[in-house]
Parts: sequence; structure tokens; C-alpha cells
Amino acid sequence: MEDKNQQAVQRGVALVIGAGDATGGEIAKRFARGGYTACMTRRNADKLKPLIAEIEQQGGTVYGFASDARKEEQVIALIEHIEAEVGPIEVLVFNIGANVPCSILEETARKYFKIWEMACFGAFLTGREVAKRMVTRERGTIIFTGATAGIRGAAGFAAFAGAKHALRALAQSMARELGPRNIHVAHVVVDGAIDTDFIKDTFPEMYAKKDQDGILNPVHIAENYWHLAQQPRDAWTHELDLRPWIERW
Repeated sequence: MEDKNQQAVQRGVALVIGAGDATGGEIAKRFARGGYTACMTRRNADKLKPLIAEIEQQGGTVYGFASDARKEEQVIALIEHIEAEVGPIEVLVFNIGANVPCSILEETARKYFKIWEMACFGAFLTGREVAKRMVTRERGTIIFTGATAGIRGAAGFAAFAGAKHALRALAQSMARELGPRNIHVAHVVVDGAIDTDFIKDTFPEMYAKKDQDGILNPVHIAENYWHLAQQPRDAWTHELDLRPWIERW
């Protein structure tokens, strides 16, 4: 019988950076159901335990890691460990959120920089390290989770908009460089509230739209990520925007 590591090498790895309780977790579950080995990160690995148990119960292969995507040495060590001990990373999903609204009159340099680190710098570090491995195999998919803030900056969201604009530019640059090397780079604009406990507790009037399909279902978001990773290279999507039917844009 094959051991866990042998199976992982055969299936390939889908690495989800920022596997939270909603979107990131559902993305990991979708790729695990599709036969990939799901590797997931959070800064606190203990928070991944329920998700790991759920994926294993469903018959998937999964690993959880504690890692801070803003720390270069941790990112390098993580990618080296997965490639050496688990399997080749075939899909990377960068899904770290950093949405902390604040008036520009009250924003601090420390928080502005931290939001950029989380939403963009971590994506650069992770994307760079994974791309180095993918180019040697001449295949792979890299997906960045963006936001409406990457298209236009709203009042009170200067830090988030700046970081997400930078993330979108990073994705475009990587797509233009890596696409000719058979690596699919995609950027997903998530426009609207997502069905999470945060939205439920903080914006109950928005959460009330759930029964009308007025907020994004993380399961349906994950299905779109899966679709992106399976596209034939003669019809790749670079930018995909997802929003509820009632969302203004």
C-alpha cells in the first residue's frame, strides 16, 4: 500500500496561503476532493485542525502549517519543505485578507504598511518561491484573491486599496512573464460580502441578504478557483470577477 507521501507526489499539491474558516478553507476542500494534496497555512496552525479533520474524513490528503507569509525566511522554508517532503506544488492560491477600513486622517504608518505586507508583499514572496519551482517543470497555476479595492479605492479604504492595487499589478506582471512558460497566473476580484461569521456578526443587515443569494457563498467561490486551475492553456482566464447578482458595480 502506498504511504501518504507517495500519494501526495502522484497527485500534486494545491497550496492555500491563508486557509481561513470560509473562502480559503472551501478552496482547500475543493482541491482535495479533486485529487490534489491540500497544503494549508495560517499563522496559528491550531486553527487548521478542524479543517484538516474534515478533509481527512472526506478521504482527502491534507497538511497544515503555521507560517507568516510576510516573513521571507518562513516562506522559503515552507516551500522547500513542501516540495521536498510532500510533493510538487501544482497550484498556489494566495488568499490572505487585510481589509481594515480607516479614515486617511486617522490611518497610521504602521497599519498601512502591515496591510500592504499582508495583501501584497506576502503574495510576492510566496509567488516568487513557487514560480521558481514551477518554471523548472514548465507547468502550474497561481491564483491571487483580489478585491474591488484593487480596481477602485473607496473612501476610508486607502491602505486596503493601495495594497490590492499592488497585488493586481503583481498578478498582471507575473502573468505576462510566466504565461509563455506554461504557468497560468490568475487574479480573482471578489466583489461583495462573503458568508462568514464576521459579516454575520458585524453587518447583520448585509447578512440578511443571504436568503436572496445576496452575499457570496464560499463554496461557489471555491468552485470558480477550481475551474481556473483546470482551464486549457488555449483559453486561460487572467482576471475573473465574482459578485452577487444584486451587487452594484
